[in-house]
Amino acid sequence: MKSLVVYYSNTGNTRKVAKILIEALKAKGEAEGLELVALDEAKSFMGQCSRAFQHKKAKIAEVNFDLARYDLVCVGTPVWAFGPAPALNTYLDKCTGVQGKDVILFCTYGSGSGRERCIDRMQKILLDKGAKGFNKLFIQQSKVNKKEFVIDEIGRIIK
Repeated sequence: MKSLVVYYSNTGNTRKVAKILIEALKAKGEAEGLELVALDEAKSFMGQCSRAFQHKKAKIAEVNFDLARYDLVCVGTPVWAFGPAPALNTYLDKCTGVQGKDVILFCTYGSGSGRERCIDRMQKILLDKGAKGFNKLFIQQSKVNKKEFVIDEIGRIIK
């Protein structure tokens, strides 16, 4: 099985979860990580939230948007104002090759408010592009550094 973990991380929380997920997937086959880099991210937290709430897209560093060669695609983001970060909005808008694929959606969050809405938005975009099966992973920011907890949560969704 060949897997790709695409993620955006501003503070490092989502990156930590992504790295643990990549390790777990390597035990099942090939796994790569792709960290998105926003080139025009708002500097303030309120600015970031405003852009996320409006479902804005960010300019991102050039990446591969074709996912056809992967068996499993994993997509992760912090929850910002009930939605994914603008960099991830851009990637989801431009990605191709997800038809018939299984997808793991994951997010890191603070209060938990909006986490379902964030994942549901990502799922809808990928469903419209033909993805077929979804697993969801939610990791609260206070538990990101508890590696065993994160490993256990990942183990629930990776068969």
